[in-house]
Amino acid sequence: MNKQKRIAAIHDISGFGKCSLTVALPILSAAGIETSVIPTAVLSTHTGGFTGFTYRDLTEDLRPFIKHWKSLNIPFDALYSGFLGSFEQIEILGTLFDEFKTPENLILIDPVMADNGELYKIFTPDFARAMKELCRKADLIIPNITEACLLVDEPYVNGPYTEDYIRNLLKKLSDIGPGKIVLTGVFTDDSRLGAATYDRTTDEVAFLLTDRIPGYYHGTGDVFGSALLAALLNGFTLPDATRIAVNFTVASIRRSFEARTDVRFGVNFEQSIPGFLKELNLI
Repeated sequence: MNKQKRIAAIHDISGFGKCSLTVALPILSAAGIETSVIPTAVLSTHTGGFTGFTYRDLTEDLRPFIKHWKSLNIPFDALYSGFLGSFEQIEILGTLFDEFKTPENLILIDPVMADNGELYKIFTPDFARAMKELCRKADLIIPNITEACLLVDEPYVNGPYTEDYIRNLLKKLSDIGPGKIVLTGVFTDDSRLGAATYDRTTDEVAFLLTDRIPGYYHGTGDVFGSALLAALLNGFTLPDATRIAVNFTVASIRRSFEARTDVRFGVNFEQSIPGFLKELNLI
């Protein structure tokens, strides 16, 4: 029997509205991966479309967390970070990656900071520059196109995008440091949407697109990133893992679209897990 993989997921946790740790933990666990967590903040709901939410910053707990884990000599097969709320958290994550990086494990960074051509209102251009420095430590990053443009210091352009534009953007992202890139929100026409991958070792680009479903659903980036990591740790190649993650994310969106679920509530990934596990050859 193969040794169980273990990852550390560094995200915030929202009590309601499926995103971040309430998405990453069940998806990765369902895929057979032991998932340890470092919560960066605790919120009553996520911030997309809700008002009056509570927010407790856990920055002061992060260094003691890391120190304790290091004292236990816990090995990780992957380190996976998502939303970070401050410069100090970026700095601390850099320390975490330095402390726990090995030649065998994977650092995956989702540089959550922008969408639809704009930085999130809580961030400044300086935050984007700090995130770029953190991404230099990653083996794999999964930005959307807005975040990608910020990371490579290029102006955002509206899609549809040509394949050549996406290829150039992927390679510029890899020049930052990561050997592997998955770019989300890719579309070459208005009917299909998905992701594109780049592996510097092979210099190969792959496009994984599927039919577009109307609407904007919160938390789908976390569904996608968690499914991608689960597939990679179950031995799939980067393009195949991305295809599996795209399929799982789209199936989850479709369930919510057909049920006319409030888009703020997140997508129905739970009932899509059996199909996801079949694609992973786990059932």
